[in-house]
Amino acid sequence: MADTSQDLHTEVMDIILGPSHPATHGTIRLNVKLDGETLVEVDVEPGFLHRGFEKECEDHKWNQCVIFTDRLNYVSPIINNVGFAMAVEKLCGIGDQIPLRGQYLRVILSEMCRITDHLTCLAAVTMELGAFTAFLYFIKAREWFYELLESITGARVTYSWTRIGGVRADIPDGFADKTKVALSRTREVLAEIHRLFTNNRIFLDRTVDIGVISREDAVSYGITGPWLRSTGVAYDVRKSHPYLVYGELDFEIPIASNGDNYDRYLIRMREMEQSIRIIEQALAKLPGGPVSVPDHRYTYPDKQLVYTNIEALINQFKLVYEELRPPAGEAYAYVEGGNGELGFYVVSNGGNKPWKCRVHPPCFPIMAALGQVLKGYMLADIIPTFGSVNMIGGEMDR
Repeated sequence: MADTSQDLHTEVMDIILGPSHPATHGTIRLNVKLDGETLVEVDVEPGFLHRGFEKECEDHKWNQCVIFTDRLNYVSPIINNVGFAMAVEKLCGIGDQIPLRGQYLRVILSEMCRITDHLTCLAAVTMELGAFTAFLYFIKAREWFYELLESITGARVTYSWTRIGGVRADIPDGFADKTKVALSRTREVLAEIHRLFTNNRIFLDRTVDIGVISREDAVSYGITGPWLRSTGVAYDVRKSHPYLVYGELDFEIPIASNGDNYDRYLIRMREMEQSIRIIEQALAKLPGGPVSVPDHRYTYPDKQLVYTNIEALINQFKLVYEELRPPAGEAYAYVEGGNGELGFYVVSNGGNKPWKCRVHPPCFPIMAALGQVLKGYMLADIIPTFGSVNMIGGEMDR
């Protein structure tokens, strides 16, 4: 038979992936140019969630902004709460006055949220690659932490737990024992996932040497978190710039070297093990005492005092209606979020609302690099690579 391949006519095809595609989670669109199944160009369009975090904060009082930080990353909201509170506390000059118990509680709940963040990310990635069993295992473990967090905050997803100067409430009786049980059971689940999935041939084919980013490119784009650590850079805010009581705790920063989807999976698995170590140490060292700054300018009085003492009633009234008023100035504070460095920049003009508020989201630089990272791979490779970003739409909307 004669060779007719020279008579074939091919052209690059334009495809729009998302935001309605289930793997894009409804908040992002990818404009893709395909040569057959090969990705020639990928234009990433975030911003379909329309959260408007920064302008909402500038129209609300300081403590009310905590509610909006929940919605930035709704899978690990307490980390967002803590980061914003630290920025305002720095502005007020009380960052070093937070009681030790309040600091330890912030660490414990932040690490719980880091675990739920990684569990959710890996659950989505594995499910989108066809491994529904692994999805159920991850979500089963996440539910234990949701129940613990609900026992403290009264909510399952958006907690609004921190306050400027401390936290809203102490932990209930029996919380430490329930947490230890959850940590032990989570270790078992992680071991099950490793046996089921880490050496799974199908999973390896979909993730190893896929979505590779070099160390130089990751640093150049300003990428942090698991994406950066998968290239061998051991940068983690908790170690590089310790805050709260992280400097008093013993834990490691997992790194890899290939910078691919598989390395990012392993790093998240290992980081959950390290978070478990941190929580166990923090529970063992948890001191007694107050959980918020004993300063009537920032902390609500005890409810019983409000009902029985006129000064406490006035204090409560002024904080509710007038709120705190940080001195004029600016401050920036940053924490290690589930996806990397999360920073808050706040400016005060002396009023009871932020004059200016900006957030540095860890997802944003990763998404800026994603189009370049995906070039040359296959259409199907978008799914595990985008999933490894763990993109949160609330952070992306500018």
